[in-house]
Amino acid sequence: MRIDKVLSNLGYGSRKDVKKLLKDGAVKVNGVVVKDAKQHVDPEKDTLTLSGVEIQYREFIYLMMNKPPGVISATEDNRDETVIDLLEVDDQVFEPFPVGRLDKDTEGLLLITNDGQLSHRLLSPKKHVPKTYFAVIDGEVTDEDIVLFKNGVTLDDGYETKPGELVILKSGLTSDIELTITEGKFHQVKRMFQAVGKRVIYLKRLSMGPLELDETLELGEYRELTDEELEMLMSYEG
Repeated sequence: MRIDKVLSNLGYGSRKDVKKLLKDGAVKVNGVVVKDAKQHVDPEKDTLTLSGVEIQYREFIYLMMNKPPGVISATEDNRDETVIDLLEVDDQVFEPFPVGRLDKDTEGLLLITNDGQLSHRLLSPKKHVPKTYFAVIDGEVTDEDIVLFKNGVTLDDGYETKPGELVILKSGLTSDIELTITEGKFHQVKRMFQAVGKRVIYLKRLSMGPLELDETLELGEYRELTDEELEMLMSYEG
């Protein structure tokens, strides 16, 4: 990997900033000053120092965000604020992306990373990774709905969903529920309730596979995954 890309990925500035550091002789590789931005290094094997301080390199970043409403799950958008816009510049330099999507008005757990392999595993339809949501429903959710969801419901486009596990927390004129599904069709939770004549008025994702939302995170806040959380994700087979 080029030395300028390594340094910019680690948050030491733009490519222009990094070239100045190199030009000033502040960067050494294995004890030798490097001024050529195009020089390739192996950050896993070579020892890199900046102004005498050893640089600890990492390739991937893993972030948990409590996504707020009004923000879209995308890397960039010409009109709306994205979840990437909420990240600190030091994290944006890793060029991360959201793993899957939450609707613009949906809150809750969102994994953000630049690890394409992990993202593919979690999103692959073959893996059937469960995702659990809390929702407030306009209308009374009943035991009949539990049975319908367990058998799969037919969406407005004719698609028949895989079974969903519906749990009623409170039932009445508005109902509180938790729903676990193993697929991620467009607006799926909302469309599943539409299929049984009800409307979602609030939606929040609580978990994805083994990863659970840290409820201490305020809306819009995020943190890096703990070693334990990352280990669970890496070893998760679905």
